[in-house]
Amino acid sequence: MAGMRILFQSDTIARRLELLAAEIAAAMGDDLTIVGILNGSFVFIADLARALDRQACAPRIDFIRLSSYGQRQRSSGKIELIGQPPPDLDGRQVLLVDDVVDSGRSMRFACKLLRQGAAAEVLTCALLDKPARREVDMVSDFLGFTIPDVFVVGYGIDYAGEHRHLPYISALS
Repeated sequence: MAGMRILFQSDTIARRLELLAAEIAAAMGDDLTIVGILNGSFVFIADLARALDRQACAPRIDFIRLSSYGQRQRSSGKIELIGQPPPDLDGRQVLLVDDVVDSGRSMRFACKLLRQGAAAEVLTCALLDKPARREVDMVSDFLGFTIPDVFVVGYGIDYAGEHRHLPYISALS
């Protein structure tokens, strides 16, 4: 396995999440539904939901599962919905949350899917943005950190099923 270089320690992530939750609460109010893109976003969503609670928000939480990576470090470019989209989004404010936006295809695909589900509003939030890899026009409404074109692991993000447990975010080298 390649070496790892820590990009963001857990305390840095925690501080950014508190600021991010304040931004989201100010923009969306206290009545929103978080829809997370699995699998990489699960740790981020758990911590973000608790940070939103400290902002007097009580978000509903649901998930969708998309696939484009498989066991690779590069996306295939083909986005696939695994399972069903979340039910009961009619008229709801939705915050779509992903771990990393690189090509932008997954986030764009999920936004379209949720808007077709009659959500009143769909705003986006990403823990990490990798603009050097952007293939489609996609800018997150709320963003944790911008990173260079490196493959990252930790804080829920994996490589071939490994490293999700790490409390920090590292670049594989």
